[in-house]
Amino acid sequence: MELRHLRYFVAVAESKSFTQAAERLFIAQPPLSRQIQQLEAEIGVQLFERSSRPLQLTEAGHFFYQHALKLLSNVEEIKSMTTRIGIVERSLKIGFVASLLYGLLSKIIYVFRQQQPNLKIELIEMTTSEQVQALKQGKIDVGFGRLRISDPHIKRILLREEPLVLAVHQSHPLAQQTSVTLAEIEQQPLFVYPNTQGANFAHQVQAILAKHALTPKNIKVVREIQLALGLVAASEGVCIVPQSAKSIQLAHVHYIPITDHDAVSPVFMAVRQLDQDEDLRALFDCIYQVYDLEAIKYERKVF
Repeated sequence: MELRHLRYFVAVAESKSFTQAAERLFIAQPPLSRQIQQLEAEIGVQLFERSSRPLQLTEAGHFFYQHALKLLSNVEEIKSMTTRIGIVERSLKIGFVASLLYGLLSKIIYVFRQQQPNLKIELIEMTTSEQVQALKQGKIDVGFGRLRISDPHIKRILLREEPLVLAVHQSHPLAQQTSVTLAEIEQQPLFVYPNTQGANFAHQVQAILAKHALTPKNIKVVREIQLALGLVAASEGVCIVPQSAKSIQLAHVHYIPITDHDAVSPVFMAVRQLDQDEDLRALFDCIYQVYDLEAIKYERKVF
């Protein structure tokens, strides 16, 4: 059995069609069918129910598919780590969600650049879900996000729990208060973001509200944080944002602390499970150095 057999099998399993899989792999359909037949002959079991349309996996096929994915992921991880070791020029590709750049991440990167002048650092904006896939594919070396996404190939480190605040127009009645509770937000026109597919910060905010049995009647999902705050500045409603978003200064926008203890957004650092690179360790140490400088509360984790 060769790696190409695993790649061919996964392509057919996910496409549920030999024809579509062949197009995806840029090969002809007959040779692909023969490769799958050879794989089944070597294993000694049938992996596909060929009588069904679309093509379906057998019970053995489902088992083989899950393990084939893990093996291919491990191969990509090993390739990426080996390539990094062999490259003379040191480099570090960092994935991040946009909201973190408004906070301390930008300062962390700046300080880290000063500490590591010979390290080439590349920043790539992507969602937390995209970071997980990019790590497994070797497209980035570390990711910073806010969502609790688990994957056996990824080590996720909780750096801190960032408090949430409410953004309101300065003429809003709540703007006169020094703090606000989630219950006081329920009846307000509420903007959440982003409107991307899959788990995101909007779902995180709604989950926190649901935990308190709160269901805002007028909630709108918008594309990004800048648009949400722009609508707040236009007095169209309110928006729950991480505390670090207070650095986004818009005319007439006022930020109020939310007092509920669970009104927080986690900040995670994610790396490949097997990666013990020294540059990653240095970045990890730099994070806590900046937290100390900024008097940020945290519980130090082990890399």
